[in-house]
Amino acid sequence: MASVSTTLAILGMFFISPVLIPALFWGVVLYDLFNTEMPPGIEQPLKLRFFHCLMITTMVVGKILEKLGICSDLTILRAAVNGIPPWRDSKLLIKDLTVDEVPLRIYQPKSPPTGKRRGILYFHGGAGTFGSIRAFERVCRYMAKKCNSVVVSVGYRLAPEHPYPGQYFDCLNATLYFMKNLKEYHVDPGLIIISGDSCGANFATVICQILLNDRDLPKVRAQVLLYPGLQGLDFHLPAYQQNAFVPMLSRKMIIYFCFRYLNKKPTFWKEILQNSHVPDSMRHQYKKWVSADLIPDEFKVRGYVPTKPAPYKPEVHEAIKEILAITFSPLLAEDSIICQLPESFIVTCEFDVLRDDGLLYKRRLEENGVRVTWYHCENGFHGILAFFGYGIFSFISGNKIMDNMVNYINSL
Repeated sequence: MASVSTTLAILGMFFISPVLIPALFWGVVLYDLFNTEMPPGIEQPLKLRFFHCLMITTMVVGKILEKLGICSDLTILRAAVNGIPPWRDSKLLIKDLTVDEVPLRIYQPKSPPTGKRRGILYFHGGAGTFGSIRAFERVCRYMAKKCNSVVVSVGYRLAPEHPYPGQYFDCLNATLYFMKNLKEYHVDPGLIIISGDSCGANFATVICQILLNDRDLPKVRAQVLLYPGLQGLDFHLPAYQQNAFVPMLSRKMIIYFCFRYLNKKPTFWKEILQNSHVPDSMRHQYKKWVSADLIPDEFKVRGYVPTKPAPYKPEVHEAIKEILAITFSPLLAEDSIICQLPESFIVTCEFDVLRDDGLLYKRRLEENGVRVTWYHCENGFHGILAFFGYGIFSFISGNKIMDNMVNYINSL
């Protein structure tokens, strides 16, 4: 079915492309110039603006194709972000399989192991609605080779076709399969690493918390979280204000993808951006963990202005209450859970609306005695790893993130 949808999308683009797509792209460029910000210090702003315009154009084309009844608007976005397949790698053994209807791709170095290897589970980003194994092929190949590890890339099924919270169950089932078959892959049960980027990092965080309840499985050695999204409580943190209009993920787009992920109509999005969805009791309860007061001062110098939340509105809460659940917002887990988590590697990017989620989780882990290695990418933006491995189309900061992550994994 997915291949049929993709074919229809390509045919639809071919039908409208000669005139409409170029006109749309230049229209998006003009819109982008007036509605996005490129703060001083962000890496290669012209290249970033070009890619952002391509993404917005793709989303607009998707909406047109959906109106024409050709395909879902997400179909074209998924096809676009799948990327270009890399050449075969003579140094890796790559195997595809399906576990409980979930596609997995397993990367293993071809060289005979001198001992048991590390095992790395990787959950890709994409707001739970797009992204794929193929889109992060270069990232996973790089980890497998540079870390001499077995990497399992999980193609969890996407929303809204596969409803929330099914993505968590897919990631959990993939993890359980791998943990129960470590001998087959010559993996050391003491060196299992659970990782992901963006919403994939959210899934990794939740899976690590869930696994604490199963004493029959190997203990996770570390969690690797790359610019994670971890809470839906406060959209007024400094990073949300400072990077509200910065590509590739604006503050408004966060709410849009939340609604798409939950398969709901985007009602009350303005009220949600004002935090009107949070009951006063919950706001007070979690202020000790989610608050601008907990963000270090050096991250507030770039135009942060403290604001008061708008009054609570029950109808807004009802529209999107799922984002306040622990599965969606694992930053809100109790200390009794946080203190048991494995040591962590956390990456944050300065020009990312989700930056402060990572900073707050780092603080919570450290306060609960969990060792944290933190890498802050001063020039980076959200989603930068999607461009990794594409030569001149990549970003230097993305390469630095990968190298720091590899160094951390190799230190375990």
